[in-house]
Amino acid sequence: MRLGRRSRAAIALTSVIGVIAFAWPLLASPSSSVVAHAGDAPWLFAVIVPLLMVVLLAELSDGGMDAKSIALLGVMAAVIAALRPLGGGIAGLEPIWMVLILGGRALGPGFGFSLGAVSLFASALLTGGVGPWLPFQMLGAAWVGLGAGLLPRATGKRELGMLAAYGAIVSLLYGLLLNLWFWPFATGLPEQIAFLAGAPIGENLLHWFRFSLVTSLGYDIPRAVLTVVLILIAGKPVLLALRRVSRKAAFEPDVTFTPETTHA
Repeated sequence: MRLGRRSRAAIALTSVIGVIAFAWPLLASPSSSVVAHAGDAPWLFAVIVPLLMVVLLAELSDGGMDAKSIALLGVMAAVIAALRPLGGGIAGLEPIWMVLILGGRALGPGFGFSLGAVSLFASALLTGGVGPWLPFQMLGAAWVGLGAGLLPRATGKRELGMLAAYGAIVSLLYGLLLNLWFWPFATGLPEQIAFLAGAPIGENLLHWFRFSLVTSLGYDIPRAVLTVVLILIAGKPVLLALRRVSRKAAFEPDVTFTPETTHA
């Protein structure tokens, strides 16, 4: 599914707001009143959800998605929502990333972006996981699906190898990124891994990496390993099935004109 001009603009706007939401504590001046995301996350959620609707409407307007693709989006989001409780976040073993990455790869960056956000929202409703962390999880998953759709062209084993490598990288980066929503406001941390208001951004970035190594790497590595294994095992048939469905659904049918024939 192609990514049209309106879709690119909507995704870019949503992403810019997401980057600001994640990074503002690092960029805020020492004199600013820094409060926890627990207070501003509801406002972020109120902004992100309409923007995601704008992305979907832009996809429809650009011709990248139609009623059938919306239905497929709903089905895949339901699959991810059903799979997420199976892992339960135990040791980072979450099989949902394989489905999200392959969906974004087979059906395009716009579909992948929408799938990541919608599926995390649906799974939160299913598991009762609605909280100040949800808009950040939705954005992180949306970027994972978007990136999968933007990967360069490849086929066969080369494609699977590329997707497995991408899965490993984003599994680690997702954990690193999600730490930003709460780490600047965590209390009682040793100075070597704590956020220091007013410190140079380079110093706080180093503390952020240290914090992630100490606290979340034990979850991020198993997530990466499971994602790689599942992509290598199930990637080929899942990609074939998704591409076959997209062809049968004719998301972007070729329009041809044939001259009218007259009979003498």
